[in-house]
Amino acid sequence: MPEGDTVWLTASNLNKAIAGQVLTGCDVRVPAFATVDLTGEVVHDVESRGKHLLHHVGDMTIHTHLKMEGSWHLYRPGSPWRRPAHQARIILSTADWVTVGFSLGVVEIVPTAEEDTVVGHLGPDLLGDFDADLAIARITAAPGIPVFVALLDQRNLAGIGNVYANELCFLRGMLPTRPVADDADVAATVNLARKLLGANRGRVDRSTTGDLRSGRNAWVYGRAGKPCLRCGTRIRRGKLGATPLTERDTFWCPRCQT
Repeated sequence: MPEGDTVWLTASNLNKAIAGQVLTGCDVRVPAFATVDLTGEVVHDVESRGKHLLHHVGDMTIHTHLKMEGSWHLYRPGSPWRRPAHQARIILSTADWVTVGFSLGVVEIVPTAEEDTVVGHLGPDLLGDFDADLAIARITAAPGIPVFVALLDQRNLAGIGNVYANELCFLRGMLPTRPVADDADVAATVNLARKLLGANRGRVDRSTTGDLRSGRNAWVYGRAGKPCLRCGTRIRRGKLGATPLTERDTFWCPRCQT
């Protein structure tokens, strides 16, 4: 599932292309909203909210989420698509662009005045208007849960995915299973999360190590069995989540993290 920096870049690209333009076509291929036609309305902007995308069109908000397989593409009118047409969930056209949302996990259209009904549950957005005190308060409200689980909870911080949760635990020297109560400086963890996402938001290739080379762009994520880039100890892998249904892969160095 894309992390917040990837979604931010998607929103930025869409916004640069179609913000301020009038929709010349609106094809929603989701049964619940198939009759919605926003043709003729102005696209005010496209923004990200954590891992969520919001198109503000007229007085409506198109809320989408990429989930695991989704993506938004930009095409010039008449250009061939890079994914099959049957995967398209929504197509928004202007005079200059055709934007296509493929295999989107969520497509909803609500009045902008009611936008909080679809994204109001999210915690502070690490790449938007950020309230560090609120984020810290939400994380520490459940001191007994593992810090990895707390970081992934979008109600605490909006934008962190599995990659960043693992990398943050490494950089802060914490095992993913360490209880929140044992994080001596939650503020430092929150500030580092914002710094990492901010450093990566404008590029396709992500790095948490400062090195963009393959195999060296992450400290622990996806490196099970490989030597730690810091100490050489073999990276371990497990699963952790608030429930069995929300378990995610964890990666850690048993020497650098306690």
